[in-house]
Amino acid sequence: MPRKSHGHDPHNRPQKNYCFACGPDNPDGMHLKFALDEARQTFVCRFRLPKRYSGPPGHCHGGIIATILDDAMGKVNKLRNVVALTREMTVEYLKPVPLQKPLRVEGREVSVQGRQHVNAAEITNEKGEVLARSRGVFIVIDPEKMFAKYVKKQGKK
Repeated sequence: MPRKSHGHDPHNRPQKNYCFACGPDNPDGMHLKFALDEARQTFVCRFRLPKRYSGPPGHCHGGIIATILDDAMGKVNKLRNVVALTREMTVEYLKPVPLQKPLRVEGREVSVQGRQHVNAAEITNEKGEVLARSRGVFIVIDPEKMFAKYVKKQGKK
């Protein structure tokens, strides 16, 4: 059974997770919930987009599509137990992404070279058609150094 995943690094946690895409503590966020598909080594999220994410009539804004793809790719870094930030990403908008319809996003690893992780993601509709896809380069960071004032060690208060 897939494991649910909301946060970022399992060892160093922000006091609360306000990530716009997946943070349960962000009242204005998307609250995406990803699950690890252990057999395929991918992260998957099923969701519907409300009207507040409108772009073209009846469809999602491109920036929200990019956010969803970025978060799906970012989750993949958990497979290596690292925290990595997006260095760059490309998005292919293949078909308009509808609002209020069942959708699925899946992120997977493409390659790892040292601190550089290349990941990919796709948003599909209920027929399995690919609506948008991305490829991103992520760089592994030390969250204690980069975000020391925002991060607490697990077990400490």
